[in-house]
Amino acid sequence: NSKLRHVEKDVLIPQIMRDRAKELCSDKVQAFTKCCQETGLLMVVKCRQENTALKDCLVGYYSDPSFYEECKAEYLKQREEYRATGIKKKRQRFTPNV
Repeated sequence: NSKLRHVEKDVLIPQIMRDRAKELCSDKVQAFTKCCQETGLLMVVKCRQENTALKDCLVGYYSDPSFYEECKAEYLKQREEYRATGIKKKRQRFTPNV
């Protein structure tokens, strides 16, 4: 049964998309993080270029229908495994290694 509930469509699958997009854009995440750490309070002004590059990368993935379908398939696979085993797969969180 691959019917999706509201919470799956609007919360759980977008969470997978965010986590995967952050991994795929990790070079831009790291560049923005590094810039912020180096500039402190002036980061709003000084890190504009890094911020724009990061946003463009993330939005590119968020607005890609095939990326959504990929993440949906991943979610359905995890849901199926959980239903079969009763063991919830621990969700991996993206942590930049700075």
